[in-house]
Amino acid sequence: MELKRVNQEFFVSDQISQQDIAEIAAKGIRTIICNRPDGEGADQPNIIEIQEAAIQHGIQLEYLPVVSGRVTDEQAFEFKELYQKSQKPLLAFCRSGTRSITLWALSQVAEQSLDQMLLQAKALGYDLQGLVPRILKQNPNQLNNIPTFSVVIVGGGAAGISVASSLLSRQPNLDIAIIDPAEIHYYQPGWTMVGGGIFPPEKTVRTMASLIPKQVNWIKAAVAAFDPDNKQVLLEGCKPINYEALVICPGLKLNWHGIEGLVETLGKNGVTSNYRYDLAPYTWQLVSSMKQGKAIFTQPPMPIKCAGAPQKAMYLSADHWQKQGVLQNINIDFYNTGGVLFGVQAYVPALMEYIKRYNANLHFNHQLIKVDGVQKRAWFKVTEGENSSVIETDFDMLHVVPPQQAPDFIRASNLVDAAGWVSVDQHTLQHTKYPYIFALGDVMNAPNAKTAAAARKQAPIVAVNVLQYLKGSNQFAQYDGYGSCPLTVERGKIVLAEFGYGGKLLPSFPKWFLDGQKPTRMAWLLKEQILPPMYWDGMLKGHEWLVKPKL
Repeated sequence: MELKRVNQEFFVSDQISQQDIAEIAAKGIRTIICNRPDGEGADQPNIIEIQEAAIQHGIQLEYLPVVSGRVTDEQAFEFKELYQKSQKPLLAFCRSGTRSITLWALSQVAEQSLDQMLLQAKALGYDLQGLVPRILKQNPNQLNNIPTFSVVIVGGGAAGISVASSLLSRQPNLDIAIIDPAEIHYYQPGWTMVGGGIFPPEKTVRTMASLIPKQVNWIKAAVAAFDPDNKQVLLEGCKPINYEALVICPGLKLNWHGIEGLVETLGKNGVTSNYRYDLAPYTWQLVSSMKQGKAIFTQPPMPIKCAGAPQKAMYLSADHWQKQGVLQNINIDFYNTGGVLFGVQAYVPALMEYIKRYNANLHFNHQLIKVDGVQKRAWFKVTEGENSSVIETDFDMLHVVPPQQAPDFIRASNLVDAAGWVSVDQHTLQHTKYPYIFALGDVMNAPNAKTAAAARKQAPIVAVNVLQYLKGSNQFAQYDGYGSCPLTVERGKIVLAEFGYGGKLLPSFPKWFLDGQKPTRMAWLLKEQILPPMYWDGMLKGHEWLVKPKL
């Protein structure tokens, strides 16, 4: 028997026996629902035997047998009634638990979001994606006048708007929809500069309505699930949207809850992060007021959005303290879950010069796992080979980068790899199973850096490939893994890292003009003055500067 907890009041399990009842009772379970018909297996105890053992432990037993693979709507309704009236916690079981959790899902679809329900089940080892069409049929009012588009784009961030604009630049009459509930669009690469006191936060924000092309249908809703076999996206409330081609680019999810105690102290007690719009100004507040003490900067497990951002915050902070003449009074520590300072070795020597310049202490294989902001204490898991331990340290300022993952509705789908990222061909960015689905940006599993610069290169390639697919052609443009990370090593100078798959250097400019392996003023001017308008007025408008997709 393996008990799996779905929520605070409901468990599922595989086949139980009389001998398991004592353990079940010890868990506090008050009701058991048996969904496996008697006599299904030669080694299966019958319902009476289990009931007798349950009665001895004061547990109520209900019998709702379901034939494997044949869960009916009537049985789901009966399960719902049992679930509602029974004493909790409640355990439902069958041979593997699949029938039980299927009954639960069908009975709870009106009470909780579809994506969370699918994700809960998937986390327990049950794939309920096949229920999506059936759940939709339970809401027949949604089946009338289903909107259909040539291209549906999930996500209105940098990647989504750029793809839409690139598509329209090639085929102005294309019928496109962008699905995104957000009203505000952020220029996230600018938050490092906000945290360094260089940009005002207002410079990094615009309304979504001002950026989405007028020809595009903007559906202000959240996606609940995918039904790729029927070429449908399901919105919250089980409203379907049909498509000929689907582009998935909703970004990623910052898992602030992945570090114990972090949520309770963010934005106060000296704990900050440039990974949130409202917290980046607090970073600058802490930096500009700090005269002495201990400053800690952390980096979580990969992959993350802009792998250089955790150390960018450190460099800009240290540069300010040095120019204010207080650096000698501040102890700087960089705790990195990974084993190297930067993933592309060619840029490490230039970065190490600044590590020495700022007298920063590097701690590799150290993962932040817990924070106590009031006591100003932080705990790190230290990994050495197969061994691990936990250390504790104090701080006066703590810049945190949270662990990151694909959004819940993505991880709950059957479009992802084992790690939860959308599975694509790394060169064409076409889905590995469904040829009419493409993905780009932070959500897909190609082994490239998750940066806005990568999305800038990917968007035209995906646009070309989507149009090629719609024409029936299998000649696709190729993505080389390009990503860029402008490492702000001091105010006024940047090490401009540009690279592709395998760490191959892919500089955009000749070395005599801009040497990316050295800190340069030219790279700083690019970051400060050229990249923001290039983002707002170039990339998001379909102007494909420095990108030339080739079939």
